[in-house]
Amino acid sequence: MNTDVLIIGGGVGGLTVALRLAMCGIDVTVVEQQKGSSHTYKGELLQPKSLEIFRRLNIAEEIRKNGHPLHTISVEEKKNKSGYYQHRGKSKMDYRVISTPFNYGLMIPHEELKKIILSNAMKYTTFHYYQPARFTEFVNQDKALINYNGSTLQINAKVFVGAEGRRSKVRQYIGNDIKEQMYDHHFLTVTFPRPSDLTEGKMISTKDTFLGLFPLPDNKVRSVYLIPSGEYKAIKEKGIEEFFDRVISLCPELDTFINQIPSWKQIQLMIPFQYHAKAYSKHNKVIIGDAAHTVHPMAGEGMNLAIQDGDALGDLICWMDEQSDYSEKHLNWFEKVRKPRVDHLLNLSHLAALAYSKPFRYFTKIRGRGFKQMENDHMLHYKQMLNISGLGMWKESLYERFIQLGLLPARSFQKKHMLQSDHLFTMKEDYPWRYKGGVANDC
Repeated sequence: MNTDVLIIGGGVGGLTVALRLAMCGIDVTVVEQQKGSSHTYKGELLQPKSLEIFRRLNIAEEIRKNGHPLHTISVEEKKNKSGYYQHRGKSKMDYRVISTPFNYGLMIPHEELKKIILSNAMKYTTFHYYQPARFTEFVNQDKALINYNGSTLQINAKVFVGAEGRRSKVRQYIGNDIKEQMYDHHFLTVTFPRPSDLTEGKMISTKDTFLGLFPLPDNKVRSVYLIPSGEYKAIKEKGIEEFFDRVISLCPELDTFINQIPSWKQIQLMIPFQYHAKAYSKHNKVIIGDAAHTVHPMAGEGMNLAIQDGDALGDLICWMDEQSDYSEKHLNWFEKVRKPRVDHLLNLSHLAALAYSKPFRYFTKIRGRGFKQMENDHMLHYKQMLNISGLGMWKESLYERFIQLGLLPARSFQKKHMLQSDHLFTMKEDYPWRYKGGVANDC
């Protein structure tokens, strides 16, 4: 069979590419290996940039109705004294410092998000979906073999997209090795009923651990609890009550709520790691999302980077089709736009991860001071939220690093124009192939 674009992997990133292409009238085929819904935890926090992208794909309202908005994330530092945690300091991160229509995050169950994107893609006759279907190999540059229903499909395509995650076969064919950055901590994550007043994000930190709480629709909450690497088995052997006690000691208001988790089967071990492929494309093959990069979960960015990859690549291929020119050189634009942005967020998430790794996690005063300084210094606050939102990029200066450490005072006044849209990504920066003189016009 023939198709214009074959996408290997039907996750959120791959489906975002597919929906964008289908809207352009391009014949696109998605093959997804997994038989049904995933039982493994996947990202649930949509950042503002992803919401902006979904507006362009005409599905933002449907997604919003099925999600829970987050405007703020409070950060509380606690100290263990005689077996009890005492309040040490509190600060807040607020998306609303960004003056755009999408100045909030949105929590949505991952499978629900995937279902929305897939159902909208299926409205187009140029969209084709095979599940479960497994990519086996490339016969030549323009032909792939797919196992489907016990038979082998030969699919010819102009472009092949590897969106099949960490163990991407497409990445292997490109000849792109990765080096994983591992960390000395793991996470336990689970969803359970939440108190009615837990409507915004919340992070609680001590020198030994971290608890993140992110409210979902239907009065649920997603929790993320940090443990030292290798400690999971010992905690599990003590029984689920050990986990309950640990969480309740940090956040007493969760008593009677977290206890509703029936067994360990609902609690998942999440092992963080990070990597970034050296190249995103070769010839007519390109990789996106976890096939190209994985980010430490502390930043809540993995799924969002895949969505943003999918949007950029989808628009690029639409433009190539409009030009009736599928030349492989055009795919270089994708990496030129996306790689610097991904690099920046990977660096930010790595720094956040180090704050909870040895030996830095013991310097809780510095960590707490950093959050407080960021809240008090409007420009620092704006930069932080702009960077994690995905709406723009504004790197911190060395001077600002000193402010965060408390070595310099927070700036009490900044001109208002410095906090406006100068550093928001423009359409020209998002899709430079459509504009003469864009950031990648030399390809």
